[in-house]
Amino acid sequence: MHTSYMDPQLGSANQFKETWKHTLLLSFQSLGVIYGQLSTAPLYVFGTMNAEDIKSKETVYELFSCIFWTINIISLLKYAFIVLRADDNGEGGTFALYSLLCRHAKVGLLPNDTSANEVMHYETGSPFKIKVESRARRAIEKYKSSHYLMLFLALFGSCMTIGVGVLTPALSVYSVSSGVQRSMSDMAHLFSSSPRKQEAISNAFEKYVPVPTASAILVCLFTLQHYGTHKIGFIFAPIIVIWLIFIGGGGVYNIFHWNKQIIHAVSPMYMYRFVKNIEIKSWRSLGSIILCVAGSEAMFADLGHFTKKSIKITFVCLIYPVLVLCYAGQAAYISKNLHVTDFNHLSESIPHRIRHWFIALSLLASVVGSQATITASFSIINQCLALGCFPRVKVIHTSDKIHGQVYIPDINWLLMVLSLAVTIGFHDIMRIGSATGLAVISGMLVTTCLMSLVIALYWEKNLFESVCCLIFFGSIEVMYVSACMLNFHKGAWYLVVLLALSLTVMLSWHYGTKKKLEFDLQNKVSAEWLTDISPGLGVTRVPGIGFIYTDIVTGIPAFFSHFITNLPAFHQVLIFVSFKSLPMPYVPASRRYLIGRVGPKDLKIYRCVVRYGYCDPIRDTDNFEEQIISSIGEFITMEENEFESMNSSEGRMVVVGKPPADGSALIPLNETNSDEESVGLVSNIETQPAPMVGDASESGLGPVMRKKVRFMLPANSPKMRASVRDELQELIDARESGTAYFLGQVHLAVRHGSDVLKSLLIMTYAFCDKNCREPPVALNIPHAALVEVGTVCCI
Repeated sequence: MHTSYMDPQLGSANQFKETWKHTLLLSFQSLGVIYGQLSTAPLYVFGTMNAEDIKSKETVYELFSCIFWTINIISLLKYAFIVLRADDNGEGGTFALYSLLCRHAKVGLLPNDTSANEVMHYETGSPFKIKVESRARRAIEKYKSSHYLMLFLALFGSCMTIGVGVLTPALSVYSVSSGVQRSMSDMAHLFSSSPRKQEAISNAFEKYVPVPTASAILVCLFTLQHYGTHKIGFIFAPIIVIWLIFIGGGGVYNIFHWNKQIIHAVSPMYMYRFVKNIEIKSWRSLGSIILCVAGSEAMFADLGHFTKKSIKITFVCLIYPVLVLCYAGQAAYISKNLHVTDFNHLSESIPHRIRHWFIALSLLASVVGSQATITASFSIINQCLALGCFPRVKVIHTSDKIHGQVYIPDINWLLMVLSLAVTIGFHDIMRIGSATGLAVISGMLVTTCLMSLVIALYWEKNLFESVCCLIFFGSIEVMYVSACMLNFHKGAWYLVVLLALSLTVMLSWHYGTKKKLEFDLQNKVSAEWLTDISPGLGVTRVPGIGFIYTDIVTGIPAFFSHFITNLPAFHQVLIFVSFKSLPMPYVPASRRYLIGRVGPKDLKIYRCVVRYGYCDPIRDTDNFEEQIISSIGEFITMEENEFESMNSSEGRMVVVGKPPADGSALIPLNETNSDEESVGLVSNIETQPAPMVGDASESGLGPVMRKKVRFMLPANSPKMRASVRDELQELIDARESGTAYFLGQVHLAVRHGSDVLKSLLIMTYAFCDKNCREPPVALNIPHAALVEVGTVCCI
């Protein structure tokens, strides 16, 4: 994760001097994370083709030519040399491209992008500054429909990534299980001389081995996910190296042993003949050919874990030549063995004396390939979650240094169930391959569309270059999409069902979240209302601190004004806290907190806006209350010393970085208590770190150690005025007196007479909101100190 906006304390691949030694280390590690799926694609590219459609040696040449040029155009040219350059401060993927467009072309429709832009983006030198207007940018910004189209493309691409995460494990594991079945059948034939018994054994193995074997492997694969990508990927890298050596060596052997003339098939003339003599049956073969580039999207999607140089070197120097040799060798074998049963399966092209070793190695390699797609699903859902486009789920960061590596338990088990359903329901490699091919090429087509917009709006190239990129790559990918759609009835329909379900959930959550924010903005009251109504209601100030969590960054939220009207009392110190996701991967610690006042100083009401990127693990941090109070202490000191001329009008805020460990305004004092000890005051907030996998706290093996933080003023300093010390002391006293948390809950309901589409979106959102496994504010708030105020919004 190499980005200038990243917290220096978070691990970054770009923080180190990029020596060749470091680049080679990252290249090695990328094998187990990025290239697992791409390197295992030979297991099922030819295997998913209908053997009856491969009629002659010329057909084999044409198919290999299509595979060769597809890899060159899509994997090498598009991803390795063009798309990798469009990183979002070191991050890649569909949402990285969309976030670039949101920041540089004012096309953001995400719920957190459109609220209080002046408050969020006002400071000098902000990384969110919009570039100079251009004709293309003005045209895009003018039409609101184009904004919705871009958001739809981003969500559609995310759904395709999830679809690949469901289908690829099933396809990889089932193809290997079929190889296991053939290997076991061959071994059984050695112990039986009767042709009838041999046929019965083959039928039995074909019926009972692949599906149970694949299902067992899938269960084990998804069970391993909680160990984290870092550990699994580092272990898997040597497996991929051995696998690449094996298939590369096998390809060279097959070329020289069976047909050296296959090298001539790299000529584009063979691909031209294939297209010229196309028919329905041969056109369907393109749905299998596109699988040869399955996993190319991972080069860009997993960019945050490595550097561009390491990813490009690994692909150009190792992955690309090995894949070309492997496919050439398999094509050479097929061209001379069209009479052999299952000639189009990779295992058949391996010499018999080492075939059993190949089956074992392919089993391990298929697990690695599946791992990459599952990890990508976790990453994209984490980004959707941060940007308000996915229901709240528990996200566990499996690495302290690389926060892009996440594990989502609920999604993991859901993916496992869906993969098992595909394996058991289809039990046919060609049907699973049809759905996988459609998912892969659809995701690539989305990347092409967004990439053409990035060329025009972010790189500020002329419109001709953008259109050329769209037409060149888009026409090729549309051709493959049309071929995959011919197999719609043969398995691709399953992907459409997955797309409909996941896209409905994402759009519903986005729509509901946006409507809730609009309701809060329409019903908020001004800060003056709080000062004007207090004397009339006889509002009482009670000791302690009140944290009010709200989505708005100006004004008083409606639920709190409703609470004050019915119960005229609030705490000695009030802090309005808002979490705001910005369309960028990371927000540095120095720009994370915006602190300001609400009303005059004597009210002791503050506002804190916590800004974070879509890759920041901000909601998993356990010491937010401590950081917010420290930041307010820094703000009080800064305001008095440097911002005396600044008025306290609503919306004027100061950027406060992450407070230093020793604290310049408030000094934190850490005390550690066992969970078995009694807690005297609610104000002594106990913060518990977000549980990592394998923690003793989850297993119940011992008492949980909690960190209790108190504050004290620094020693007398002539630089600190008496008024500042008094205000800081009041903040400390309020902290010691107790803390309460106010959380507003807006419940959406369908208005009578609403249309069917709106009713479906609201009902889906309400169902997801009711069944979310995570609370709206995942900050370990004690239940005894939480006050929830509910309001109903009819739409």
